[in-house]
Amino acid sequence: MAQPTLTIDLDALRTNWRTLADKSSAEAGAVVKADAYGLGVDKVAPALAEEGARRFFVATAEEGATLRTILGPGPEICVFNGHMAGDVALIRDARLTPMVNDIDQMLRHVEALPGHPFGIQLDTGMNRLGMEPAEWSALRDIALSQKPALIMSHLACADTPDHPMNAHQLNAFREMTDGLDVPRSLSATGGVLMGPDYHFDVTRPGIGVYGGLPFLDAKPVAHLQIPVIQTREVAAGESVGYGNTWVARSPARIATIAAGYADGVHRIMAPKAHVWVGETRCRIVGRISMDLIGVDVTQIEGPVDQVELLGIHQSVDTVADWAGTIGYEILTSLGSRYRRIYEGG
Repeated sequence: MAQPTLTIDLDALRTNWRTLADKSSAEAGAVVKADAYGLGVDKVAPALAEEGARRFFVATAEEGATLRTILGPGPEICVFNGHMAGDVALIRDARLTPMVNDIDQMLRHVEALPGHPFGIQLDTGMNRLGMEPAEWSALRDIALSQKPALIMSHLACADTPDHPMNAHQLNAFREMTDGLDVPRSLSATGGVLMGPDYHFDVTRPGIGVYGGLPFLDAKPVAHLQIPVIQTREVAAGESVGYGNTWVARSPARIATIAAGYADGVHRIMAPKAHVWVGETRCRIVGRISMDLIGVDVTQIEGPVDQVELLGIHQSVDTVADWAGTIGYEILTSLGSRYRRIYEGG
């Protein structure tokens, strides 16, 4: 079988969420947007619900409606993008809680769905989503009269704990919300790790649940094994792959593995990337093509059947560094051609 295998360790996922929940001096929710960061919301969300998560966060109403069919009537499902035009039926029928971001969304929500739960997102300096201080000041009394379920904001630099932006946003959030009788939420994974001052009433663990930074103690969740299609001997002076970008300086043994940029193994990472064969680190050589990658397995004795790209030897963030990106992008780019196996949970 020339199909890579992506194994998702649901026990590790549950452990990561539980650890972050235990670090939270508040209720811990769970962020499962983008198909649970690419790992399959239909398997991930029930595992987190069984572990104790009762409040979930998604990006869009469509994601929320899908999640409701998976989880059933119990948990609260909050929608970061708020109440967009055309979302009325989805929000109503799936009993979603939109986090309204401006006056237009608030009016749309209270006029179309009076009495239906909603939350509020505030902009404390990230300039991405949410009401800015002046807009919030003008709308606060009206908004509070509708009894919002949650008030939240989002930290821009929580993966860098000493960044002054964190304290700035914390102070701004307090100035905008102190004294209000509404649950508050400011922190995702990075904010959880910065301590109780950032926790308020609800935290929103996300990337750390899936094994990514800044949660250094996270257990790996995604394990990717790629089969070898063919192994060949390459003489000194011969090249491998498109463009002759890698030329053997001495005789080498090259394995061609069954994955490529169509599977989320980004082409740009080729000069720095490695895989593992057992306990041996092996360099990727030549360009990463759509379906195939060359690996130097000269130092391996005997046949090589498969290699490890993600797992116990290198995390999603290690792989992301080679591509000049972040672990989030690696996880959400994993393609549809993998055979997926869910363990534990």
